[in-house]
Amino acid sequence: MKRKKYNPSPLDFTEVKLSDEMLELTDSLARNVHEIWAKNRIEHGWSYGPARDDALKRHPCIIPYDELSEEEKLYDKNTAMETIKAILSLGFEIRKAPTTSGH
Repeated sequence: MKRKKYNPSPLDFTEVKLSDEMLELTDSLARNVHEIWAKNRIEHGWSYGPARDDALKRHPCIIPYDELSEEEKLYDKNTAMETIKAILSLGFEIRKAPTTSGH
């Protein structure tokens, strides 16, 4: 069966501007995206290697988030940012819960 050419068409959120609070959330989500990815890789037998090697299951990004290059962090940040923009554009609200003091 011949497959049709795939033309990705994500929703356009270029007009959505995120508040400082949402940008802070983006950073937290980006860190978590990396942690989930790395944990999944490790669970499937992958480990750190200086270059990606699918046969040996080695990847240079299986390191703590803080040690990633800014370029690698940007990949995770963009994923998180686009997800937040999608949630907001679809009419959902994201609010930080008020912190409670011991009083």
